Amino acid sequence: MARTRSDSPTLFDLPVRPDFQMEAALLREGLAPVAGLDEAGRGPLAGPVVAAAVILDANRLPEGLDDSKRLSAEARDRLFQAIIEMAVSVSVASICAASIDRSDILRASLEAMRRAATGLCVTPLFALADGRDVPPGLCCPARAVVKGDQRSQSIAAASIVAKVTRDRMMTRAGGVTPAYGFEAHMGYGTKRHRTAITEHGALSRLHRMSFAPLRHLRIDNTASGGQTVAQSLEQLTEG
Repeated sequence: MARTRSDSPTLFDLPVRPDFQMEAALLREGLAPVAGLDEAGRGPLAGPVVAAAVILDANRLPEGLDDSKRLSAEARDRLFQAIIEMAVSVSVASICAASIDRSDILRASLEAMRRAATGLCVTPLFALADGRDVPPGLCCPARAVVKGDQRSQSIAAASIVAKVTRDRMMTRAGGVTPAYGFEAHMGYGTKRHRTAITEHGALSRLHRMSFAPLRHLRIDNTASGGQTVAQSLEQLTEG
């Protein structure tokens, strides 16, 4: 995996909110369009890791862009819609739990970002990727930006799109596997989630069996109502 030297900021170097300065500098160098890349869902015990790539219109930036973790759910939903309407291009990709288990969460996250960048309808000339690593195999040169979702508006926009998309996926998963309460915790290891795993077992194709709390648990292949989990998950992609 390619790793660039990080310009990791100190706490007091971070702007109050992300700005467009890094993108503007790249645009002045003729490296337009610039894509922001970020992911959501590295830490949960269940569900996919989801990445987004966003190319913002420098003349039409949504107001209030910020790290998705610093926004309320209502603000994220509002900004998600604004980004979809105002951005030059938006792309989303995900890596499922089984693929995470076959690799590891870092590689899966970087691969999701690569796929998201590849899916943009406009090919970027440069990408800004949140974190310490540049995703391997990108379609353009890139820079890793530590705390990028708090520094770059393009990365912040990608973080919002990835977070909202993943939350909606997990909410739908909660609808077909109600015993686990995914709509409340989005797959993170809360007390409610861990209790459900203890009582009902892990769900095949949804829980990350390579993660430490799950490695030795049984797999429950039946969801509520007598459907198999595979059948239930197929419903999530209908329509």
